[in-house]
Amino acid sequence: MERTKKQNLTITAHCLVKNEARFVWYAVMSVINHVDKILLWDTGSSDGTVQIANEIKKVGKGKVSFREYGSINAQNFMKARQEMLDETDTDWFIVVDGDEVWWEDSIKQVVQVITSSAHSTSSGQASKAGNLESIVVPTINLVGDIYHYQEEAAGGYHLAGRTGHLNLRAINKRITGLHSYGPHGQWGWVDGENKMIQYRNQSKIHFIDAPYLHATHLVRASTLKLEENVQKRKLKRKYELGIPFPPDFYYPEVFFRSRPEIVPSIWERMNRLFYSRALIETPLRKLKRKVMPKRIGY
Repeated sequence: MERTKKQNLTITAHCLVKNEARFVWYAVMSVINHVDKILLWDTGSSDGTVQIANEIKKVGKGKVSFREYGSINAQNFMKARQEMLDETDTDWFIVVDGDEVWWEDSIKQVVQVITSSAHSTSSGQASKAGNLESIVVPTINLVGDIYHYQEEAAGGYHLAGRTGHLNLRAINKRITGLHSYGPHGQWGWVDGENKMIQYRNQSKIHFIDAPYLHATHLVRASTLKLEENVQKRKLKRKYELGIPFPPDFYYPEVFFRSRPEIVPSIWERMNRLFYSRALIETPLRKLKRKVMPKRIGY
């Protein structure tokens, strides 16, 4: 179901990609009916991502602005993000990376909280979402293949008073001085005093139990070799035996919808080489998590 015209706050999705051919269709199409605009910018893909992005634009109902931005590096990454922000003329924006696939119910919950932040309760008091600045959601991180996920103990992000697999994904554009800051790997959204959004007034950061499926540890380019052309992509791939989803696990709805022939299937299982390496590395990873727990502010 698409958003109704009665909702008066507007939302843009930011999608900055490179070599994301395996999942970018599913990521963008999982939110397209729930936002007003989508900025889909490619930064030098060589794996079919551009062709898939053009297919997304064709079916995008006029919402999708696709741009071949050109190659970026760790230093000018923040410039690309800033230009996206400068081109955003909506009240809010949601970051949707090319490896993030949303359930319908999850993205609806996020949009509902955003739109309700513009209204007051019947008593005249500000609603719970009043003065809302940002939204944090949990992630379900895939490892090995689409059939396995990473244990919660591996989640090292500390946001909205919680620790685990989390991400700050929706931001109010009206935060004073809001801008992109820092090189890739240390980058974040900050206010006019260069204070990261997640460290501002905690009462204005809202956690919603509305997860999305995160393929950050899987091969995201069309081939393993093309993964090497993306900054820090090799560091994100985990050789790890995850927890199998139950047989009746409910995957995001977009996986079952019709798609162009150039969009690859996501239903491949891990190969024997991956399994053999993961069999060795998994116990070491689990031990490291117990001995050296990692906590990241964002």
